[in-house]
Amino acid sequence: MEDSQDDSPISFLPHLEAKIRQTHNLARLLTKYSEQLLEEYVQQQGDPFGLPGFSPPRISLAGLSGPAPSHAGLPLSERLRLDAAALGALPALLDAVRRHQAELNPRAPRLLRSLEDAARQARALGAALETVLAALGAAARGPGAEPPATTTLSTANGTPGVFSAKLLGLHVCGLYGEWVSRTEGDLSQLVPGGVA
Repeated sequence: MEDSQDDSPISFLPHLEAKIRQTHNLARLLTKYSEQLLEEYVQQQGDPFGLPGFSPPRISLAGLSGPAPSHAGLPLSERLRLDAAALGALPALLDAVRRHQAELNPRAPRLLRSLEDAARQARALGAALETVLAALGAAARGPGAEPPATTTLSTANGTPGVFSAKLLGLHVCGLYGEWVSRTEGDLSQLVPGGVA
């Protein structure tokens, strides 16, 4: 009968705190990786992407945008739900970028591996965040935020040209960094001891 004490809320707290710390540490690590991915992506695209002063036009993707300025004003549980939804959408987008880059830069195996790793890492962080949300009783509403399996990146005419494909990839890599960083910041508010 002593084993039943392990299910008490008091014994659950250390496990929840450990999961929150673990998820926050993963987000912190992925924030650094996302910066490296963006830098590597830019290096492989050629001019004008690596030129000083290059300011790519901001584009929109169906189903995912960067964190809104109002994000910080939302309740923490809602911010974490938005983080989880974005992390759920990113793997398919990163996979699409990897497929484009395999055609555009077949001699850049390191970039292709980094894009593949980023998709896998976004899935892992999203799953860990969903676990934290569920433990907090704030699980994502409705069915899972899984993106369509056939997510593709395209321009208005349906197939991206070389520059458009590179631009879309740059945008996706940037969004990956923005959402991983936002997740890290949001999780820091849950970390016992107030690590920021």
